Amino acid sequence: MTHPPLDAIRNIGIISHIDAGKTTVSERILYYCGEIHRMGEVHDGLATMDWMPQEQERGITITSTSTSCRWRSWWINLIDTPGHIDFTVEVERSLRVLDGAVAVFSAVEGVQPQSESVWRQADRYRLPRLCLINKMDRVGADHQAVLEQIAERLQARAVLLQLPVGQEGSFSGTVDLLGEQMLSYSETDQGATVEISPIPGEMQGACDAARARVMEAAADFDDTILEDFLEGRPVTGERLTEALARGVRQARIFPVFLGAALRNKGIQPLLDAIGLFLPSPLEVPSPLARDPRGELPDRLLACDPSSPLCALAFKVVADEGRKLTYLRLYSGILRSGQAVLNGRTQTQEKVPRLFRMHAHKREQIDEARAGDIVAAAGLKEVLTGDTLCSPEDPRVLAGLNLPEPVVSLAVEPRGVDDREKLLPALEKLQWEDPTFRVREDGETGQTVLTGMGELHLEVIVDRLSRDFGVQVKTGRPQVVYRETVLRPVRRHEVFQREIDGRMQGGEVLLLLSPLPRGQGVKIRIEEEGNPLPAELLAALRESLSAGCRGGVISGYPLTDIEVQVLEAPFVANLTSETGIRAAAQKGLALAAREAGPTLLEPVMALELVVPTDSAGRVLGSLQQKRGKVEGMASRGSLETIRARIPLAEMFGYMTELRSATKGRGTYTMEFAHFDQAPEETLRRFGFL
Repeated sequence: MTHPPLDAIRNIGIISHIDAGKTTVSERILYYCGEIHRMGEVHDGLATMDWMPQEQERGITITSTSTSCRWRSWWINLIDTPGHIDFTVEVERSLRVLDGAVAVFSAVEGVQPQSESVWRQADRYRLPRLCLINKMDRVGADHQAVLEQIAERLQARAVLLQLPVGQEGSFSGTVDLLGEQMLSYSETDQGATVEISPIPGEMQGACDAARARVMEAAADFDDTILEDFLEGRPVTGERLTEALARGVRQARIFPVFLGAALRNKGIQPLLDAIGLFLPSPLEVPSPLARDPRGELPDRLLACDPSSPLCALAFKVVADEGRKLTYLRLYSGILRSGQAVLNGRTQTQEKVPRLFRMHAHKREQIDEARAGDIVAAAGLKEVLTGDTLCSPEDPRVLAGLNLPEPVVSLAVEPRGVDDREKLLPALEKLQWEDPTFRVREDGETGQTVLTGMGELHLEVIVDRLSRDFGVQVKTGRPQVVYRETVLRPVRRHEVFQREIDGRMQGGEVLLLLSPLPRGQGVKIRIEEEGNPLPAELLAALRESLSAGCRGGVISGYPLTDIEVQVLEAPFVANLTSETGIRAAAQKGLALAAREAGPTLLEPVMALELVVPTDSAGRVLGSLQQKRGKVEGMASRGSLETIRARIPLAEMFGYMTELRSATKGRGTYTMEFAHFDQAPEETLRRFGFL
C-alpha cells in the first residue's frame, strides 16, 4: 500500500462516559469515509467497532478497537475506547499513543463521572481535543448547560463553533460560525449529503454574537486577528481556523461541535475539524527515549522514517491463542520479518507479520512507518508497555500509568479438564489486561482473580468459558484492601547464619513512617557514600518492595508508608545478598507490626441520577451505607447526587436502586482513594 504523507496522518481516539454515543459516532465516521457500506447500530449488536460477543450482548464497548479510514486528504487512525470505569486501562493505553481525541458528551446528561475521568487522563498527556455534544435531538438536550459544565467541572476553555438549528426533536442541522453558513443533512441518503444554505434571518443576531466570541478566542493566538477584532474589520474563516488550531494543539482551547449521531447529523463537520485542528505526528512533542543500559544519552524521537526504529507496544491481545501486539511507531520503519530488540528484556525477536487493523479484521501490510498504528502477529515475549527498537540503538519509552484493581473473585475449575486449562487461559488474559491479576490463596488453595470491578470480572469469567472453553465456579466478589501503619518506628535487624558452609550476613537500620493518604510506597536508600555495592543495594530495594507488596497481617499490600534505610553496613566476607534480603524482609515485617498496622478500604466516587420524588429514599440508603454526600444538583425532574461511599457497601446496589426509584435511577462510580476500614472489618482480618 502507499503510505500517506506524515502531515496528513491523524491518530485520534473517541473518549466519553458510557452511553454518550462514542461507538455510534465511530460507525458514522467509517460510513461517511467509505470504509463500511452499511451502518450497524449498538442497540442491535451490529456496530463494527463492538465486535466481541460480550460487547454486542451488553451494548457497551469493553475493549479499545482501532481502525483506519480516509477523509478528504487526511488519513485517520481511529481508536474507539470504552466508557465504563472497569475498563479504564483501555482508555489509558490508547491515550498514551494518540496525538488527539474527540470527547463526546450527551446533550442531556452533560459531563458525567467517566467523562471527567477520561478528560483527566487526556490532561496528563496534554492531548489536544475536540468536543462533540451528541444527542441534540433528544428531549432535554441543552448544549449551553453542557458548555457550562465543561468549564466548571473540567476547568476547560470550550469554544463553540456551531449553533443548533431547531431544538430537541426538531433539531435539523447547525450553523457553521467559521464559514457563516447553515448545514443540514439529507434524510434520503442517511445524512451523507450535507446541504449548505444561508443563515436564517432570525438567527443572524445570535450567530454574530457567537462568532465574536470565537474571534476573541482566536485573537489569543494571533495578534493580527486581535487588531482586526478591535477595529471592527471582518476576519475570514480560514484565518480563524489557523489561529484556533494553534490553541488546540497547545491543549489550551477545545472547539465544540453539535450533532445527533444516531440521526446521522453533524459527523462530516467533525471529520473536517479532525483534519484542520488536531495535530499530525509531526506537530506533537517528541517523546523522550532513554538507553536502558545507561550508555547512550537520552534522545528526543523525531517522527522520521529514516531514523532508527522505536515503537511502543501499547496493547497485547490473545488472538486464537497467539499474541497480537498493537504498536505505535514513533520513528523508523518496521518491516515484516525484521529483527527488533525489546528494550525491557534486552532480547531480540523477529516480527513475522504486520497488519493494519479494522476492528477485529486484518489487512496484511509489508511495512509500517513512523506515525503509524499497526498490529504485529507472532511476537512471543512482548508485553503491554514494552519498547521495540533497533538492536543497534537500544531505547526505552515511558510506560503506562496503571490503576490499581479493587475487586477480587475466587474461582474453582468445574472439572478435571477445566483444571488443566484454567491457568494457561488466565495467563493469556493477563497478557491482554495489565489491571487483571491472578494469585492463589494460600489458605484455601483457590485461584483469586482481581480486577477493576464486578463487570470487569464478569467479562473475564465469560471469556474463560467462550474463548477458552474453561468452566469455573465463582464465589462472591470481595473488596481488595490495603494495609498501612499509624506511627513511625525504628527497627535494627541483624541476620547471620551459615548456609551451605558459608556465613551469610546482613544488617539494616530501618525507619518506617506513615504517609498521607494516596501517597503509595516510598523507599529511600541513600546511595551516595553507602558502603554496600550496587548489586546489594538493588537487592535491598527489591526485598523491601517485595515485603511491602506482601503485607504484614492480612496479606494485602502495604501503602501510604515511607521505608527509609538509615544504615546498612558492609562487612567483607560476611555481608551477602541472601543476608541483606533476609535482614530487610524480617526488619520490615517486625517494624510494621510495631507501628500500629491497620487496614484501609477502597472508597468510590459515586454519582446517581434519580427522580426528584425518590431522592429522599436514595439519600437515606446512602447514609446507612456509610456514604458521604458531597453535593446535589437539580435538572428538570431529576436530581444528580455526588457522594463518596465504601466499595464494600456497593455490591448488588443496582437492584436496590431500581427498587427505590421504580427502575428510573442510574449510577456510576469510580475508585477515589483508600481510607480507614471500620472496626468490624479490622476485627474480621485480625487487626483488633
